[in-house]
Amino acid sequence: MLVCGAIWTGNPQNPAAEAMLIENGRVVRIGTLDTLSTAHPNVTRIDAGGRRIIPGLIDAHVHIVGGGLSMQRLAMRDMTDRAQFMAAVADRSRQLASGQWLLGRGWSTDSWANPSSPTRDWIDGATGDHPALLQRMDGHCALANTAALRLAGLDSPNPIDPPGGTIERDASGRPTGILKDAAISLVSRHVPEPSVEEKCAAIRAAMREANRYGVTTVNTMSEWDDVPALRRVHDEENDTLRVVIFVQEPDWEPFVERVRSFGVHDDRLRIAGFKAYMDGSLGSRTAYMHEPFADQPNNRGLMASGPDTPARLARNFRAAQAAGLQCAVHAIGDEGNHVLLDLYSRLDRNQRPRVEHAQHLLPGDIPRFAELGVVASMQPYHKADDGRYAETAIGPQRSRSSYAFADLLRSGAHVAFGSDWPVVSINPFTGIHAAVTGRTLDGKTWMVHENISVEQALGCYTRGAAFACKLDDRIGMLAPGFLADFVILETDPLSQPTDELIKTRVAATYLGGRKVWSADEKLH
Repeated sequence: MLVCGAIWTGNPQNPAAEAMLIENGRVVRIGTLDTLSTAHPNVTRIDAGGRRIIPGLIDAHVHIVGGGLSMQRLAMRDMTDRAQFMAAVADRSRQLASGQWLLGRGWSTDSWANPSSPTRDWIDGATGDHPALLQRMDGHCALANTAALRLAGLDSPNPIDPPGGTIERDASGRPTGILKDAAISLVSRHVPEPSVEEKCAAIRAAMREANRYGVTTVNTMSEWDDVPALRRVHDEENDTLRVVIFVQEPDWEPFVERVRSFGVHDDRLRIAGFKAYMDGSLGSRTAYMHEPFADQPNNRGLMASGPDTPARLARNFRAAQAAGLQCAVHAIGDEGNHVLLDLYSRLDRNQRPRVEHAQHLLPGDIPRFAELGVVASMQPYHKADDGRYAETAIGPQRSRSSYAFADLLRSGAHVAFGSDWPVVSINPFTGIHAAVTGRTLDGKTWMVHENISVEQALGCYTRGAAFACKLDDRIGMLAPGFLADFVILETDPLSQPTDELIKTRVAATYLGGRKVWSADEKLH
């Protein structure tokens, strides 16, 4: 197969080409159209008509099962006020069978005219006997109604906060329905677990959604209970996405032997390591900060499992390193990142330890990523979200070392980009737009000194993300010997105005030379 177009290879040594020859799912040769056409006159040709071709995009941080399931749940991201919030909940409630859970995700009040946090009183009248759990945009805060709180035994004055979590109360001690971090699980564990079949259907839907945006590989942060469904979709051989699993569990040692006996380690599915949490999120004011939040002077945030968090992570790291598995840890607050980097300083850099998010950093910690060989696995579209309210939360000075894309790259750190879907869309071009322009969801710009070029952003979604999961010897570039994962684009992000990046559309997505998605089935 000969593929012709304006190819951006992602290879810094040979960034541009006109054609590439593909055999058995891999790139064999890459160069000029005349040279390859003359040498291979009789092969099947895919002519992109001069359109831009890029390597398949790699999302370094998703929750693929949760993303697929979220497509069936109440989408709350675009709600702009309390009335719309309540109306949407009431409408969904009317569609449910008696007693069925009402699940939703994506709300955030930060940019509303009245940013007051929702309470169970907003939704109790509409939900009735339906237990409801509505997760905030970041997944670190949720609203439960009275029916759900009763199931969890939390509908009484002054319930006890779990380690690493907060049950918000009003002035009388009555739970408001807002749960933060570890407190969410007190309710979520009562939600019926989807069957393996339902998870498989969600994974297939998630794969199609990823392919639609040119994504050919994901790193999924998935609980062990999700692994059987991921394995089944792989074994059925109707998967259209390469999946790298980071097993998301609080304690890793009990799962090491299960990972060793997993039995699959190919180019379509593998387990790379484990994922855990250091802290919470900025929006929920649970990120672990060196100094208190500017708008909550008595609050420095939370460590995920309380004061025991560093010791627990250290035990996890020893277990992972002994098994040759990667460590990936969620850290958002500047102190959370600082403590995590201290822990990582004891690890072998060849394990490529990862910080998931790395959003807010102490200035002195930025060069430590490169010095320690730590991957900064970041989600640039979160900058577009957080930029609306970050200075309210942490002030302008701490904001200057937030989302430090440019500084990290200049320091020599490996930076990988992803989405954190279903927290935000899996569309990587929204993230590229945010990283390049610094534009926030309210149309302003924020911390533009950390803006990077389009090629740098694409590199973070290709080479950088491949490095983050130890697949940089086979994906992330279009070069001889690499897997033929590529995307044909309708518009060229390398030449169009940067404000148009968010509108970039995919014409077709190929995995190992096989077309897995197309906007125009006539493309050939």
